[in-house]
Amino acid sequence: MAMRVTRLADATPFDPPGHRGVGPVRLQDGETVTVVLSHYLPGGRAEMAPQPTETVYVVVAGELTMISEGTEKTLRPHDSAHFTPGTVRQVVNRTHLPASMLVIRPASR
Repeated sequence: MAMRVTRLADATPFDPPGHRGVGPVRLQDGETVTVVLSHYLPGGRAEMAPQPTETVYVVVAGELTMISEGTEKTLRPHDSAHFTPGTVRQVVNRTHLPASMLVIRPASR
C-alpha cells in the first residue's frame, strides 16, 4: 500500500507509562516509523526517562519545555528536538494553555 491516511477521529488513543496530563493518539503505526500526536494539558508532563529509540519531537501548538542532561529548552510551534537512543529526557507544559506535539520514532517491531 503506497498511501495510508489516518483521520484524527480514527487515531488510536493510548496511555504511555510515566505520562500525566497527556493525551496521545497514534496517527501512524507503520513498518518503519511511528507518528504520535500528543496533547499536553497545563502542568502535563512526561517524566524523566531514557528514550528507547531515536526520537524527534515537533511542537505544533503551544509551548513545551524539554529537559535533558541539565539543559532546559522551551519549544514553540514548529520547533523540534532530536534525541538519540538512551538520552534521558523530560517534557513539561509549564504554561496555562494546552500544547500539542508530534512524536516521530522508528516502529518497535
